[in-house]
Amino acid sequence: MLPNLLICGILASAIFASCGAAVTTVSVNGTAAHSIPPLLLLQNRAFQQVTPNIIDALFGWAPINGTSINVIADPIPLSDALPNSLEVTIPSGSSVQVGFGNEGYWGINVNASWTYNASFYYRFPSASDFSGKVTVMLQSSIGAVYASASVPVSGSTTTWTQVVVHLTPSSSPVSTTNIFTVTVDGSSAIVGTINFAMFSLFPPTFKGRANGLRMDIAQATLYDMKPSFFRFPGGNNLGQSFSTRWQWNATVGNLIDRPGRMGDWGYVNTDGLGLLEYMYLCEDMEMEPIMAVWAGYSLDGASLPETDLAPYIQQAIDQINFVIGDSATSKPAALRASLGHPEPFHLQYVEIGNEDFFASESYIYRWRDFAGNLTATFPQLKFIATSYPFNPTLDPIPKQYDNHVYQTPGWFAENAFYYDSVERDGTYYFEGEYAVVSTNASDIFGKPNNGRLVYPDMQGSSGEAAFMTGLERNSDIVFAASYAPLLMNTANYQWSPSLIAFDASDVYPSTSFYTQQLFSLNRGTEYLPSTLPQNGTLHWSVTRDAPTNTIIIKIANTGMTAEEMSFELPFDGVHGTGTATVLSGSATANNSPETSKAVKPVTSQIKTGMSFSYTAPAYSVNVLRVEAK
Repeated sequence: MLPNLLICGILASAIFASCGAAVTTVSVNGTAAHSIPPLLLLQNRAFQQVTPNIIDALFGWAPINGTSINVIADPIPLSDALPNSLEVTIPSGSSVQVGFGNEGYWGINVNASWTYNASFYYRFPSASDFSGKVTVMLQSSIGAVYASASVPVSGSTTTWTQVVVHLTPSSSPVSTTNIFTVTVDGSSAIVGTINFAMFSLFPPTFKGRANGLRMDIAQATLYDMKPSFFRFPGGNNLGQSFSTRWQWNATVGNLIDRPGRMGDWGYVNTDGLGLLEYMYLCEDMEMEPIMAVWAGYSLDGASLPETDLAPYIQQAIDQINFVIGDSATSKPAALRASLGHPEPFHLQYVEIGNEDFFASESYIYRWRDFAGNLTATFPQLKFIATSYPFNPTLDPIPKQYDNHVYQTPGWFAENAFYYDSVERDGTYYFEGEYAVVSTNASDIFGKPNNGRLVYPDMQGSSGEAAFMTGLERNSDIVFAASYAPLLMNTANYQWSPSLIAFDASDVYPSTSFYTQQLFSLNRGTEYLPSTLPQNGTLHWSVTRDAPTNTIIIKIANTGMTAEEMSFELPFDGVHGTGTATVLSGSATANNSPETSKAVKPVTSQIKTGMSFSYTAPAYSVNVLRVEAK
């Protein structure tokens, strides 16, 4: 099957002249050149990585009806990993519900067809005569109650106790300006203090997984794209510094034992989505995992000296053993088994570091030590280097490299033939990050008022599609490729554009998402050579699905005018009709929250045969499917 086709490094650029021909003729060779390889709802829920006793530690939370709340360093913490708790002081003389609420991640979607699982831990700092009920609710910002559950609590509870409730809303409000609240009856409550920790609120999740993904994002968007692999945990998120790097062992086990960390994009990572959840996601979506290990270099520009690498190499070995080790002989693998997955996960690829072209000098020894030790321990795995290919010279010689590029629509179209001239010497390439991010070549990472895209548009997506035809054509050496980044919350993001935007209630697949989906759902099993004029605005790739003998033609038109094409197919019994699935629009057409359905693929029937004509609209991505006997 075809590999899924993010890039900071600069690939060689070639500029091609404009094509003046009125009709482009494509002759397809019937002999295959090569086969195509397969390949939460509550914000600040546990007060992780915040400074207690300051107002900023309460982000996401607010008091209700005069209650006093404060994040404290609890003298008896819930766990070593979670030292902070929410100290709640019940006011005197109240006749209403008092407590606190959480606004979620810029809203909470309340749906009457769902049952929400909610939980928290509580304890009384000292024994009291309190005896009453705590009420957990989903309600609007003005107090309309959609779901409610009450549980008894006792003032004699001075050790941490978990409360679990299930909430089924009575209605589905249109607005997502809803809150999760925890309250007590102020008229019956005894004035005093209760400490709370580790809250959780989950709707139904993809495949019913604990700590799982939103169904609308995971099922109706990601899974339906049929992705073939997943690269995790990053990327840049491997670590801003040595001390804040992603560490696999801090992301597994009970949630109360996960300290979280300040992520590299400026917000706290709870690590509720940890290594085990990543692996389950790969299993559930039938994706090949491409797992990265931290390799001694951080985004702050610091590299560890070679003499200090040993414990970090061991941590990488343990990380891999957690995934594929024998639980009878490996402690990390035994931990995996104790968490419910006794059998090893599937793993072929491990990436050593991320974007180490920024520290290529130290990568010489870091690659040598990491790759050397990891290869000796796991000879069955394939290790991916993250420096520029062959620069610097690395030992052992990498068999796989990860390239990253973010550029303009024109750059991607002009570089569609980059891999055609790459030597076939046994080296394979992973286009691990790529995207059109700007229309301004002189200020790629600038502001939206200077060319930077907020959402992918058709000019950019057609440019990406042109580049992807080159990746598909060269899939004998390009084994995988992925757009980046994947997800963006429209209420708060640090980078744009992303493949999929979302908010508390909706998902907005972009034009680039549909481009990726069209390529993914129409891969074929083998590539068929065809005439390829290396100029103009048209780019194409021809594959065949051998079991059904379906010819699949992908076309990108990156120009502002429609282009006529004619095709010559060297097969007998070509059906007289086929299908054309077309994604097209103006250069700036995009699927923002305001125009979420502006651009979507449309499928229609077309006339085909051994010879047939087709017109590719301006700024379009086209997939033609033709059956032959």
